[in-house]
Amino acid sequence: MKTVLASKFLLPCVLAAGFPFSVATFSRAQSQTAPAPTPPLAQTQPAIPAKSAGQQPNGQPPNGQQPGDQQYTITATANEVDLVFTVTDKHGRFIKDLQQRDFALLDDQKAPAQVYSFTQQTNLPLRVGIVIDTSTSIRQRFSFEQQAAAEFLFKSIQPRSDKAFVMGFDVTPDYKQDWTNNLDLLNTGINALRSGGGTALFDAIYSACRDKLLDASRGQEPVRKAIVLVSDGDDNQSHAYLTDAIKECQRAETIVYAISTNVSPSRDRGDDTLTKIAEATGGRAFFPKRMEDMSLNFADIEDELRSQYALVYKPADFIANGAFRTIYLFCLDRRYTVRARQGYFAPKSQ
Repeated sequence: MKTVLASKFLLPCVLAAGFPFSVATFSRAQSQTAPAPTPPLAQTQPAIPAKSAGQQPNGQPPNGQQPGDQQYTITATANEVDLVFTVTDKHGRFIKDLQQRDFALLDDQKAPAQVYSFTQQTNLPLRVGIVIDTSTSIRQRFSFEQQAAAEFLFKSIQPRSDKAFVMGFDVTPDYKQDWTNNLDLLNTGINALRSGGGTALFDAIYSACRDKLLDASRGQEPVRKAIVLVSDGDDNQSHAYLTDAIKECQRAETIVYAISTNVSPSRDRGDDTLTKIAEATGGRAFFPKRMEDMSLNFADIEDELRSQYALVYKPADFIANGAFRTIYLFCLDRRYTVRARQGYFAPKSQ
């Protein structure tokens, strides 16, 4: 969620064409019918009329204007949601050629008031955090993690537009490389990680989102933000809870891709933890059967990052109260599955 301040001079507020979400569409998908979207008119208030643009020093209007013809500055605040999502078929293959009309969306159980843009296979800049479990429990698998993560960065990061950081964690987060587009520095950061200690997974995710990803796009063009988490999902040292970590990811609008280091044939609580984090943020959890397969999971993530859609819209009946707003996005062709974050926190009014 971002807030944009716009000024208009003697012009009506003209917005792009809306998303074709109909009430009938939603009634076929679920029993609760969403209200029809209201006309996309920004709520505006004229500022106190100051000296007109081009007014002469003596206070008279410029040539060609009649007395009483004044220019007003109208300030409008447009709340926009940037939503990145992925579509797959039942075999997990990415579907990349769908159109805006192929989707329906509810934000806080209402159709959006306005859609500003819809992009296939978005090439928005990437901001990726590599977060690697360095606790004692993964010591024997650590070298595979480092090698696979380094290969992923070299294939995924485009130095002209993308940036990444590297963080390890055991009891505390350990930032080895801050935001950079320098692949050599990122590789050095990964190789500098050392294993040992307890596990504070939730603290690590919370810290990465709060300290690195929450402000990653502030003052810039929209970006895609993601964490690639390599861990067995266990946690025995965190002060934060699982729900705290998930909420901070949602505040930072960050997708989490989790790769499990648990290669045992049976699932445990850590696997469920990784699944919950990934699903709540619109990501995906991978469970390789062998550590050697981890590089394949990184390749799947790389492929997904190249197969995403990007949607920017204005929510209906928006209130800047800091509350959590749910997102429900689906494809009208029910053969396909949409993976997107489950919601976001509205900013609080100043």
